[in-house]
Amino acid sequence: MPTLPLIISDETLRDGEQQAGLFFPYETKKTLANLISQTGVHQIALMPAVHETEEHLLKTLIAEGNGSIMTASTMVGKQFIDLAKACGVERIILFYAVSDRLLLLRDTEIRNLITLPEEIKDNNLPNELVRRVRENMINKLLENLCYATSPEIGLKVEFAAEDASRADFNFLVECIRSFQPYIEHFVLCDTMGILTPEKTYIWVRDLLELTNNAALGVHFHNDLGMALENTLQAVIAGASMISGTFLGIGERAGNIPLEQVLNGLRWRFGIEVEGINYQALSQVTNYLDSLGVRPAPPYSQAALRHESGIHVNGFLRDPDSYHIFPHALPEIWFGKCSGASNFQYLFEKQLNQPLSPQEYNRMRDKIKFFSIQEQRCFSPEEIISLFQQGFFND
Repeated sequence: MPTLPLIISDETLRDGEQQAGLFFPYETKKTLANLISQTGVHQIALMPAVHETEEHLLKTLIAEGNGSIMTASTMVGKQFIDLAKACGVERIILFYAVSDRLLLLRDTEIRNLITLPEEIKDNNLPNELVRRVRENMINKLLENLCYATSPEIGLKVEFAAEDASRADFNFLVECIRSFQPYIEHFVLCDTMGILTPEKTYIWVRDLLELTNNAALGVHFHNDLGMALENTLQAVIAGASMISGTFLGIGERAGNIPLEQVLNGLRWRFGIEVEGINYQALSQVTNYLDSLGVRPAPPYSQAALRHESGIHVNGFLRDPDSYHIFPHALPEIWFGKCSGASNFQYLFEKQLNQPLSPQEYNRMRDKIKFFSIQEQRCFSPEEIISLFQQGFFND
């Protein structure tokens, strides 16, 4: 059977666990990492900045001989790059937004100058503002990429372009060309799961044509139920890296199921991916199945849940930043992946009972610790009950 030199990047332990209500205890994650490594995937991602337990797990897995495949999902900032380096990884996945909508939310300089809720909502931003946020983004990323790949740090870098499917096409081409000297793959993220198979093929093909066949990866979400076919079409168009999770678990309606992509390429197109142990794939899915783990179905109430602090922070200023369904409201959950923004959203947007930033930070720290202690996540109703019981009091 012909083989394809695709890079398979596993996000089960990182993006997969961001599924609201899902919690993997330390030993479970360690078992999963070892099972996943036996499948022959080329990368396994963890995010050490989430919590010290994630940092400890990453260091442990590397010390036990998995250093060649472990990678650190890393926010932009030298302190986060330094943390990844200190864990002992050889490679990081640096991620940042590329859509104008999210760039405006992330750009502190611009955000402190003006607030444009109406223009954000209508996607009708002034040209000068768009130019500035894009220029700031490229400059910031180039600074971080130069630092991460410098002889002193010496990391290999994949760049995950958050919300690439909602980004301006020409700006995306500019980003790929600018970052190409520093990165191994430019990963196109369909963060909100809005792509269709027909659009995906043309999009990836055109990007490759205009970037001299740059090494492109894909990381697609399943909000509309099309992530699997979108990924297959991206591979047909020429993508050389796939990022996903086993069983397709992940935030909202989840990610592409790696076992379905790999077997789909095998049975539908007669192509195997180099280095993959196909017999070992079911060991991972069977283990997850034994834990009762399932992705949330597209369009379901469970698929409207968000736990990631980065996403909830976006909701506070732009309700459409991480939400595509106009007739449904997002549901905010709380756990290890939460930020102070989760509490701010709950108390200010839902309860109309504002608290101080210091209280939000204190509550975030307490729920992270409690989530790890109890090995679970918490619904908004449970948080309100804990608050009324005085759980968050000093």
